[in-house]
Amino acid sequence: MDKGTLLTFRPQIKVIDATLRDGGLVNNFYFEDDFVKKLYDTNIQAGVDYMEFGYKASKEIFDKSKFGKWKFCDEQDIRDIVGNNDTDLKISVMADVGRTDVDKDILPKDESVIDMVRVASYVNTIPAAIDMVEHCAKKGYETTVNIMAISHSNDSDIKQVLELIGQSPADGIYIVDSYGSLYPEQIRRLSDIYLEVATKYNKYVGIHAHNNQQLAFANTIDAVASGVNYLDATINSLGRGAGNCPLELLLGFLKNPKYKLHPVLKFIEEEMLKLKENGLVWGYDIPYLITGVLDRHPSGAIDCIKKKRTDYANIYQELMGLE
Repeated sequence: MDKGTLLTFRPQIKVIDATLRDGGLVNNFYFEDDFVKKLYDTNIQAGVDYMEFGYKASKEIFDKSKFGKWKFCDEQDIRDIVGNNDTDLKISVMADVGRTDVDKDILPKDESVIDMVRVASYVNTIPAAIDMVEHCAKKGYETTVNIMAISHSNDSDIKQVLELIGQSPADGIYIVDSYGSLYPEQIRRLSDIYLEVATKYNKYVGIHAHNNQQLAFANTIDAVASGVNYLDATINSLGRGAGNCPLELLLGFLKNPKYKLHPVLKFIEEEMLKLKENGLVWGYDIPYLITGVLDRHPSGAIDCIKKKRTDYANIYQELMGLE
C-alpha cells in the first residue's frame, strides 16, 4: 500500500465536499440556490473531486414541505445549479437504507448528472445496503457503502460485513465516526481492517469523521497515513452537531498541487460568516464533547445547545444516566 509522507502526495486521494449534505442536517437543507452555486464554483476552483449535494430521500417518507430541496436532490434542482456539469468535479448524493426508494428516486445514470450514490447503513442493515448498491450499480453509478456508528460495532461484526460489501459491486467502503468518539489509534486500527478487505476485493476505503472531540481532522489525516484515499470534509466544519473535518484544514494539509486553499477561504469569508451571523449554530461545544466521550448519538447535545444550557456538569450526569 502506497502511503507516502507529509511532503509527498498520492494521486489516488480524492476529496469529497459534504458541506451541503451534512450541513443540511443543521438547517433542514434550506440553502439558497445562490449559496449552492457559489459552493459548487468554489469546489471547482479548489480542485475538490466530488461535491455531495444532499440526500435522495423518499417523498413518501419525508414531508417535502418540511425540508429544503437538498433533502431530495431532484434531478432538475441539481441541473439548475450545474447544468450538464462539464467540469472535472463529480457529483454525489447519499441514500439512507430504508429512507430511499432506489427504483423511484434514482434515475438511470444516462439520464442524470449525478456520478456517485453513497449508501448509508448501520451494521445490522448491510444486506439491504448491498441490495441498494446493486440497483445503483446496475443503473450505472459509482457506489459506496458508508458504515455508520462504527464505534458501536465489534471487530467480528465489522469483518463479516466488510466481507459482504467486498463481494458486492460497491466501489468503496467508508469508515464513519458518527458520534465523534474515536481516537487516532482506533482509526489506524480500523483503517488496517478495512484496507485488508478492500485490497482483497480491489476497492478503496474512505473516512467520514465528526468533530465532537476536535479530532475530525486528526483522525482523517491518520487515516490518510494508513492508506485511506477518499476523504470527506465540509467547509468551516459545517455539519450536524459538532461538524466534520474542516475542508480548509484538509486542503492545507494535502500536498497535491491540484488542491487550492484560497477559493475555500474566500467562500468562508463571503458565505459561511453570513450563516453564523444569521443564527445558524454548529461546531465544537462542550455538550458535543460529552456525547463524544460517552460514545453517544449527539441528539442529546443538540437539544442542550438549542436550549442554550451551560450547566455542563448536570448535562454530563444526565447523559450518563446519573440524574
